[in-house]
Amino acid sequence: MLGDKRNTSLFAKEPQPVQEAPAENTGHQELFSQDRIAPKTSGLLFDTKDTVAFSEALSQVQGYLASEYASLITESSTESKEQMKRLMARYLQDNRLGVEGFTTDSLVDTLYTEMAEYGFLTKYIFAEGIEEIDINSWRDIEVQYSDGRTIKLEEHFDSPEHAANVVRRMLQNSGKVLDNASPVITSRLAKNIRIAVIKAPVLDEDAGVAASIRIVNPRNLSKEDFVAGGTATGEMLDFLAACLRYGVSICVAGATSSGKTTVAGWLLSTIPDNKRIFTIEDGSRELQLVREQDGRVTNSVIHTQTRDSENERQRIDQIALLDIALRFNPDIICVGEMRGPEANAAQEAARVGVAVLTTIHSNSSEGTYRRMVSLCKRAVDTPDDTLMQYVTEAYPIVVYCRQLENKQRRITNISECEILPDGTRRLRKLYEYNITANRMEGDRSIVEGQHEKVEEMSDGLQKRFIENGMPSSELGQFLFPKEVESE
Repeated sequence: MLGDKRNTSLFAKEPQPVQEAPAENTGHQELFSQDRIAPKTSGLLFDTKDTVAFSEALSQVQGYLASEYASLITESSTESKEQMKRLMARYLQDNRLGVEGFTTDSLVDTLYTEMAEYGFLTKYIFAEGIEEIDINSWRDIEVQYSDGRTIKLEEHFDSPEHAANVVRRMLQNSGKVLDNASPVITSRLAKNIRIAVIKAPVLDEDAGVAASIRIVNPRNLSKEDFVAGGTATGEMLDFLAACLRYGVSICVAGATSSGKTTVAGWLLSTIPDNKRIFTIEDGSRELQLVREQDGRVTNSVIHTQTRDSENERQRIDQIALLDIALRFNPDIICVGEMRGPEANAAQEAARVGVAVLTTIHSNSSEGTYRRMVSLCKRAVDTPDDTLMQYVTEAYPIVVYCRQLENKQRRITNISECEILPDGTRRLRKLYEYNITANRMEGDRSIVEGQHEKVEEMSDGLQKRFIENGMPSSELGQFLFPKEVESE
């Protein structure tokens, strides 16, 4: 804990002055005040007698606050943070301490960031355009940007213990403790930031800690953004929006970082205000669907998330939330991700007439249904053939997303599982992304390709659209032009 004097020796590296994190960061408000400047510290002019290393200044200030104001360090209110900075500035003044290269303001800000926030990681966690921060070890940190770049940082922690100390602070918000008894933890930093952590004995002792900090892009991408970026064509996106709008369940599949959540979030944003959406997310909230106009909520959304607990009676999982969701008369249920037995409850909801949108990890459109079956079997002892019938009936449409070698994201396949009159299934590939060339230009990977409309939707799906209220004129845009018979 920060209040433990034994931890004051963990910070020995001299960091550079930390830049301010951007002001418009979603999630930042949950944990920190946006006012990160010590009130009036610039007015505290004093004669610096001793210029010391940053690590020495940090050790002294941390020791002073831990011994005199231990409870203040663990508080997160705006007042406590301002008071903490004033105390730091006063301590530096009274002891005439300074660090070369730092002004009073920058030194107080950097000390505060190192002690109460996340050190040099803070400015990356709350910066725009960053999707993921990967801590491979205490001295190997990578940042992934939304444009596909991956950069290794020159900055790193001072030691394995320093890395573990900072990561433990990240977990404080959720009340989880990283120790030998719990060396693997998943949690969240804020509404749109999730973190997965491992440490020894699962990880090598000299690595200290490994963590993946995933930052869900808070920007609301538009249809035009997806089309301009090559993710999909306008017709593909219109088709998917129409499916969800008219009660056809969709499963968005793909590997990690393929863009599943981004696509699912956009689809939900197309739902008319008069339809009720019930979202279920596992541990952290990534979807933000509430719309306002003139201070009033215009749409109907209920956002929920699971709650983990060592006490089984206090634990709330996705299955429990799916059960309660059906009591809220939803038009659309979104299960953020199917990773376990909740897949069976989700397919049951989809088969009783509620449109369900969910995501799943799989390696192909064809493999998505087999993956669903394997997850459902964690909940029920039902033959595979029966479960395959259930999941194909539940999710007629599978959208497969992929991150290409050049880091660009594409919807590479939209398929319909058609149920034939004899009960057999046929997978129709409605839209597909065909790669025409892969090549290297220097150290850059170049991928060329285009989306194509491959097959028409089945007669059964067309009939379902009409029965659910789709105008014939809207349906026609997704069909191949009728051939005109020559006389």
